[in-house]
Amino acid sequence: MTDRVYNALFLCTGNTARSIMAESVLRKDGAGRFNAFSAGSHPKGAINPYAIKTLEAYDYPTDGLRSKNWEEFAAPGAPVMDFVFTVCDNAAGEACPIWPGQPMTAHWGIEDPATAGGSDLEKQRAFNRAFQYLKNRISLLLATPIARLDRLALSNRLREIGESEGATHGRTVGA
Repeated sequence: MTDRVYNALFLCTGNTARSIMAESVLRKDGAGRFNAFSAGSHPKGAINPYAIKTLEAYDYPTDGLRSKNWEEFAAPGAPVMDFVFTVCDNAAGEACPIWPGQPMTAHWGIEDPATAGGSDLEKQRAFNRAFQYLKNRISLLLATPIARLDRLALSNRLREIGESEGATHGRTVGA
């Protein structure tokens, strides 16, 4: 008997950095257990070059990544999501589409590295930090015995993961 493969969607407003990095991390680290996707409420249509540089530096895939609207995943024929994670506070506060299948949702807010100022090195540090926070949360998700938890226990666990180090705790941040 094969284990179930879960679908997870990471949402952010612009779908240029955090949600893109989370998609790539879960795609690689959760291969065979998760299908990973990302989208934005107001996608910018391009991925932040620092996000690509960060993923490549940590040996994570960038092929097939693109900035896209979350409506793609609410349309007929779209994959049915098991999990939907918001990774920016703006997206968490927006009215999301109705997701078929009533997926588990959680807010995993991470400060937007794209708003970091300063030198290229300082900007890269911000992306590296966001990447590490996302990777840590995804590692916690992968260590969660999803099939053995009831819906309430799983919901609580997902919320706890979102409150781990690096959480924005509801602060409004950029896209």
